[in-house]
Amino acid sequence: MSIMIGNLDTSLLRTFVMVADKASMTAAATSLHVTQGAVSQQVRRLEDILGVTLFERDRRGLRLTATGERLFARARQFLALNDEIWAEMKGEAHSGQVRLGVPFDLVGRAISPVLKTYNTAFPQVELSLICAASPDLKAALDAGEIDLALIEEPVNEGVGECLRIERLVWVGAKGGMARSKRPLPVSMVSQRCAFRPAVFDALVRHDVPWRTVFESGNIEATAVTVRSDMAITTWLAATVPDDLEIIANDPDLPALPAFAINMYGAENAAKPALFALAEHMRKHLFGDDRDGASLK
Repeated sequence: MSIMIGNLDTSLLRTFVMVADKASMTAAATSLHVTQGAVSQQVRRLEDILGVTLFERDRRGLRLTATGERLFARARQFLALNDEIWAEMKGEAHSGQVRLGVPFDLVGRAISPVLKTYNTAFPQVELSLICAASPDLKAALDAGEIDLALIEEPVNEGVGECLRIERLVWVGAKGGMARSKRPLPVSMVSQRCAFRPAVFDALVRHDVPWRTVFESGNIEATAVTVRSDMAITTWLAATVPDDLEIIANDPDLPALPAFAINMYGAENAAKPALFALAEHMRKHLFGDDRDGASLK
C-alpha cells in the first residue's frame, strides 16, 4: 500500500513558528506585517492540513500542544534548511555583518565556544560582539543597533525564544567569610544588571541588611572583589568561574529565582548569516554537558 506524501507550505510554517515564538497571534501579526485574522487563518489552515491541534489557550495566552511542540522543533529545522538552500542558489550564502549582543556574564565560558565554531563554519561573516546589561541590549535591539541578542530575564517574563533556564546563585571566594558579614557586602556588575532587582528584593524579604561594594559594569573587576573575599555576588550557575564557589544551602542567605536566557532577533532581519548564528546558539549554548538547561 502506497502512502500519500504531502508538501508542507513554508509560509504556513513561518507563521506557525512566529506565533509559537511570540505566544500571541497579535504579536505575530505585528512582526509579519499582516492582520491578526490572516495569522489565525494560516494557523487554522496548517492544523486542517495536518489534522492536528497545534495551540491551546490558557490564562497566560497561547501555549503549544504536545503535537505543536514536536512540529515547532522540526519546523525550525525545515525552515533553516530551506533558507540555506535558497541563499546558496541565489548567491546570498553566509556573508555580511551580524551584530550580536550578549550580557557581560555570558561572554566567557558560555559564548566563546559558540563564536569560535561559528567563525570557523562561516569565515565570510563579519561578526561583531556588543556587551551590555540585558535592559540595554533590549533597547539596542529595538533601536536597530544589533541584530541578535541574548537577554537574561525572569522566567516567563520575556517573549523571546527561551534557550535555557538557569539557577541564579550566590557566589563567594572558596572558604571565604564575606558571606557571614552584616551588612552583607554585595558586588554587582552594574546598576543596570538584570539580576539586581531580584537580588535586592530577596534580601529585603529575608530581612538581610546589605551594602554594595562595587558597581562598575566590569565583570572581571567584580570577580576580583569576590576572589579577594571583599564581597559575594550572584551569577547564573553555569557561568560561575571554577576558582569561585557557589554558596549553597546557607540558611542566612535568601533563595534566588531562576532566570531564562532568551534569544531575540531584530524585526525584519532576514540574513542567512543571522539565521545560522541563531541556530548555532540553539545547538551549542553551554554545550550538552551541563545540567539545568531548558531548551525550547
